[in-house]
Amino acid sequence: MKLQLKENTKFIVITGGVISGIGKGVASASIGALFKDKMKIVPIKCDGYLNTDPGTMNPIEHGEVFVLDDGAEVDMDFGHYERFLDTKATSNCSITMGKVYKTILENERRGVYLGKTVQLIPHVTDEIKKRIYNVANKSKADLILLEIGGTVGDMENELFIESARQIRQHLGASRTMFVHLTYVPKPVGSNEQKSKPTQQSVKMLNQAGIYPDMIIARSEKMVTKAVGEKISLYCNIDKDAVISGIDVDPIYELPLIFEKQGVSNIINKKLNIDFHPNLTRLSHLVNILKKNKSRPNKSVTVALCGKYINLHDSYVSISETLYHVSAEEDIQVKQVLIDSSEINKSTVKDKLKGVDGVIIPGGFGITGIEGKIEVIKYIRENQIPFLGICLGMQLSVVEFARNVCGIEGANTLEIENESFKVKHPVITMLPEQRGLKNLGGTMRLGGQDVEILPDTQARKMYNSDIIRERFRHRYEVNPDYIKDIEEKGLVFSGRAPGREIMQIIEFPQHKFFMGCQFHPELTSKLEKPSTLFLHFLKAILS
Repeated sequence: MKLQLKENTKFIVITGGVISGIGKGVASASIGALFKDKMKIVPIKCDGYLNTDPGTMNPIEHGEVFVLDDGAEVDMDFGHYERFLDTKATSNCSITMGKVYKTILENERRGVYLGKTVQLIPHVTDEIKKRIYNVANKSKADLILLEIGGTVGDMENELFIESARQIRQHLGASRTMFVHLTYVPKPVGSNEQKSKPTQQSVKMLNQAGIYPDMIIARSEKMVTKAVGEKISLYCNIDKDAVISGIDVDPIYELPLIFEKQGVSNIINKKLNIDFHPNLTRLSHLVNILKKNKSRPNKSVTVALCGKYINLHDSYVSISETLYHVSAEEDIQVKQVLIDSSEINKSTVKDKLKGVDGVIIPGGFGITGIEGKIEVIKYIRENQIPFLGICLGMQLSVVEFARNVCGIEGANTLEIENESFKVKHPVITMLPEQRGLKNLGGTMRLGGQDVEILPDTQARKMYNSDIIRERFRHRYEVNPDYIKDIEEKGLVFSGRAPGREIMQIIEFPQHKFFMGCQFHPELTSKLEKPSTLFLHFLKAILS
């Protein structure tokens, strides 16, 4: 199979070893952040699972599902890419083994392989390389950040690693660079860092035909000189190319830490690039965040009330957006997670004690719904700033319909089943969603325009009559109930152009009571925070 690639496109391939969840996405994004002002950088993520995408996965199992502007449901690492690189990824940038195998089997049935025995090598690896090269060519990228998901030694990512090896063989060493992220533990009871897991991980990578040009040692603190020298010796790599990837809070400090250790110089030399980043603005914002962590000018507490609280990564984009607005306003935002399934009428007051503002995020299913409605009622009646996102907005409409409009039995059709019928479905299924058999990739997804009505809070915030935000939903406010709800004072200030899909709500009688059908956290960045989150925080401070 002959593959063509733009002449000057270069690749940095990032692999991980020792343990999963080591932070390859943040490390990859941090490397790219050093060059984003000079080069067109495009991230690609390869995941070994057989799902087509993570859209049907439980966030507790896999973390947050990130949604791209073109509607693709992708791994949460794409959130890091877009936030750090100020870029928009596309669906083709997410390559799963499920997508690859599906294409291989379809090709075989159509006779594409001309009667040959279909094998993992070359057919699967060629399909992987074809997808990677197509992204590079279509985007006209100067630099591809190619992250291989999983851990070296996993069966699931072996073919991706082999494909990366073949890419280096095809393009040559001057256009490809391998970065291996490993874990350097410091066992309890021991006062020294251990390099053996890194040595073994690199050895497995070597057995796959890949010899890293840089090793990032993930550890609590900077790796000692002795440990760095040992990694250099046993892993056959320059001492200067052993980089410490220390635990940081906020994560936006990592590009600064990498640069202090000469990462851009190493990459410049390896890929024949001549660029030194200007990190002044990033450094300023990071310093604000660090200062407010230890000695804040002012501190507020925001509660995130949801059902996926057992894994922090379930709501990572919301947490990161709160970092963004806290840096913008130069204050400390403390985040607390509240399990909505543990809330009822008698416990809601205690659960929200000391909370300055509440966010109810998106979610699916019936678990914790009544708890969220109790939270919304308490918030509305006690003038606590509130932001409802997706399901959070829908449930605020349910609460308002029940307790202000007096619509007994108001609910969302999402909870209806054979044994329970919703009397008043103020939240109903979008017409195009009815009768669908497949769950994956069938929601109203991706970037959509939002028309903002004049003389509303939303218009004042955005100062525009049209904005673009990202969506991920099957349900909507039932048009049959809109008139009755509006008559009681709830304003539907944002709508889909040409359609009766309500996309922003607000309650002017409240200090700040707003909901949005979209996910504003998916487009927020440290240097350009979400408008809705920013005004939510300002309302808390006022």
